[in-house]
Amino acid sequence: MTLSVVPMPTLMIVPTGIGCQVGGFAGDALPSARLLAAASGCLITHPNVINGASLYWRDSRIHYVEGYGLDRFASSAWGLRPRRNQRIGLLLDAGIESDLRIRHRQVAEGCRASLGLDINAVVTTDAPLGVHLCAAGSGTSWGTLDRPDALLRAGERLKAAGSTAIAVVARFPDEFTSEALTAYRHGRGVDGLAGAEAVISHLLVRHLQIPCAHAPALAPLPLDADLDPRAAGEELGHTFLACVLVGLSRAPDLLDLSAGSASMPGDLVADQLGALVVPDGALGGEAVFACLERNVPVIAVLNPGVLSVSAEALGVGHQVLKAASYVEAAGLLVALREGIAIPSLGRPFPALRELN
Repeated sequence: MTLSVVPMPTLMIVPTGIGCQVGGFAGDALPSARLLAAASGCLITHPNVINGASLYWRDSRIHYVEGYGLDRFASSAWGLRPRRNQRIGLLLDAGIESDLRIRHRQVAEGCRASLGLDINAVVTTDAPLGVHLCAAGSGTSWGTLDRPDALLRAGERLKAAGSTAIAVVARFPDEFTSEALTAYRHGRGVDGLAGAEAVISHLLVRHLQIPCAHAPALAPLPLDADLDPRAAGEELGHTFLACVLVGLSRAPDLLDLSAGSASMPGDLVADQLGALVVPDGALGGEAVFACLERNVPVIAVLNPGVLSVSAEALGVGHQVLKAASYVEAAGLLVALREGIAIPSLGRPFPALRELN
């Protein structure tokens, strides 16, 4: 079958810090994202889905949008303007030790020299950011910052210097002996860093309205021969920064449509969305509600995590398409893109409804 030549913009969300079996580790949802990009022709997703630390993949059909920006896009407040390249500023936490700071600068220099990325400036915050990791009663991870003001000032300096996207590296606590970290490395737990990472990137994107993404600075972990393959990408090098720089290098610009920014041909706006793909227990987000409100097809994929916000719990089961895997979700996207009525693919075949 030849797919329609017209792409069908599709959102893919795997919420950060909820321990999904696919997408809860180090870029392990990237194969699924590549499949959905092939099925839809245009996939809009966020760093948690495709950041694999030392591992990354560039696909012109995949648009890299931080989670806050993705929510604003889904709600029609912001649009996306694809870019050939972004000029990336590197923002380093003053709390990073000298040797670890050098490692991160070397990653940036390596990406400039070997990948041709445009990285125009480096700035260090005027005070340590003071990251604290937290866990909610539900099991999800989150975090706080002692000095969000220092983060925002550094971001403002980079934007004023001409950076059109920002890669942030904050010093995170080392918790080598924690049970949560051991469970995560063995494929059984929640990423304890992810929630705090989201707080940092959300703050910057909301304040500056330019693409931003975060990589944590950590001391190397001791070798673990039983490491789960899904967590392995984070243990191949000294930093998690490379995938962030590659993702940001072609991230779309963020257009504030609610403030009067005009869209142009080639821009992506929420009215073009053909579908949203999301774990079946994580339907409580802003983007999901925005899509349900506008009758954008929502595909709920069986992808267990610690949340249980299902279609049935929300009373929207009749509005949601169910998929047992991302392979099945890709099939549903192909059907939607080709204009094939989903009920015609199932058996028993539904009866035609007669109006009285």
